[in-house]
Amino acid sequence: MPMRYELLEHTADVMVRCRGKTLEECFENAAYALSDQTVDPESVDRKVEVPIEVSGEDDETRLYNFLSEVLFIEEAEVFAFSDFKVSIDGEKVSAIGWGEPLDLGKHHPKTEVKAITYHMMHVDPSVPELVVVFDV
Repeated sequence: MPMRYELLEHTADVMVRCRGKTLEECFENAAYALSDQTVDPESVDRKVEVPIEVSGEDDETRLYNFLSEVLFIEEAEVFAFSDFKVSIDGEKVSAIGWGEPLDLGKHHPKTEVKAITYHMMHVDPSVPELVVVFDV
């Protein structure tokens, strides 16, 4: 499996860089990176399909809103994600996330991510790549 993201040096939080063939793939990899901070995504079965729709006026806002929604679903629904498929159309991000209800015995909990931050966030669709910081 190709590397979906890389951890970057950050003093207190978790900063990741995600690359892909498309901006959509970068968003998918960022959501995977987020999930990988909270549980082991490889231990999560693709049992449930969860639609995710957000919008934003620029790439950074769309990324922030998308990852914040993923984090909200993880917390509110006590859910673990293993994979994502993202489509970006103008200001709208439509995604499907796959996973299952969180099982602490199965999914190997890691760190609690408190929030997504705009701090040091950077989205470059021309590469494509993005950098995002998770507040832990």
